[in-house]
Amino acid sequence: MTLQEFIDRNFSRYTSLRRDLHRHPETGFEEIRTSNLIADLLKSWGYEVNHGMAKTGIVGTLQAGNSDKVLGLRADMDALPMQENSGKAWESTNAGKFHGCGHDGHTATLLFAAEWLAKTRRFNGTLHVIFQPAEELLRGGQVMLNDGVFRRYPCDAIFALHNMPGLRTGSFHFRKGAMLSSSDTLQIDVTGVGGHGAFPEKTIDSTMVACYIVTALQTIISRNIPPFQPAVITVGSIQSGSVANIINSSATLRLSVRTLDPQIRTHILQRISEIAVSQAESFGAKAEVHHVHGSPVLINDSEMTDFAISVARELFDESLIEPHTPPVMASEDFAFMLEENPRGTYFFIGAGEGCPVHNPGYDFNDEIMKPAVTFWATLTERFLN
Repeated sequence: MTLQEFIDRNFSRYTSLRRDLHRHPETGFEEIRTSNLIADLLKSWGYEVNHGMAKTGIVGTLQAGNSDKVLGLRADMDALPMQENSGKAWESTNAGKFHGCGHDGHTATLLFAAEWLAKTRRFNGTLHVIFQPAEELLRGGQVMLNDGVFRRYPCDAIFALHNMPGLRTGSFHFRKGAMLSSSDTLQIDVTGVGGHGAFPEKTIDSTMVACYIVTALQTIISRNIPPFQPAVITVGSIQSGSVANIINSSATLRLSVRTLDPQIRTHILQRISEIAVSQAESFGAKAEVHHVHGSPVLINDSEMTDFAISVARELFDESLIEPHTPPVMASEDFAFMLEENPRGTYFFIGAGEGCPVHNPGYDFNDEIMKPAVTFWATLTERFLN
């Protein structure tokens, strides 16, 4: 049968699979049921399966012909630690866990394509389908690299997609170069001298020092970064004390930093440390800056982006293809994989109108599996031609 006939005949089955995954969400590094399901399906289709990389990650390998070319396709599979409020019949049955970003759909889509490719094997080379845990923690990709995913399964190119509500249903959005921002989480611990609120002269007020640090940090974007370089510093949390008449000896700030340029990222992180420490010292206090975790800028390869665009143009109307989509200040740990293996690209597929991702009312649009499977299958057959 043709690819389109295969998709039409099996769409309801994969819709049911996707909704089953949605009913049973699992958060980062805990995707045990999900990874077992994926592994069993891949094995039944003839894939060689590595089960357990990065705890719950899966790599399925399929070979056809005699070419030494190798392609990697990646899907994320973890849920968010939040409560769903979509009202759908397939709503999450795990309290406080919810596929609020569509990773259930990404997983089902790649499985759908993987079945077609296994049954037809109309390619010449090696395909690795990579199911990654813990993307929402911005760590799973790094852990898979630490476990040697590309040392054990080298790829000539790697690709990944993400659904995007608000963009036309079934549209494809590509960008060469920086597409998604880096993301760094920092914690600043301020230590002063506590005391009674009636005797401030005998204290070093850590709360006040923290507020001055927040104000000073905002000068980094306006005075240390070129105005045409996007960057964001957000102080999302200040914690210090619990009553009105006590001057606190300690305060904690938690920050999120995002950039679209690796050098700008390095400069901002350096300036945050310099400003926090020196600002605290000017009041006689002490500040310690801790880098909690971070992920790099996601940078798409120009050649592989052009290749992906050419595949999309072969399949879909030009009105459904955006080759110059604007960058987004959200982050994605596929950036770690592209950093180690730069020959690849990440793109969006439009999910139509509806709740945005990370919203309690969000649900993956099952209809976009059809063009996404068409794209994954054709891209594989063209790359491994």
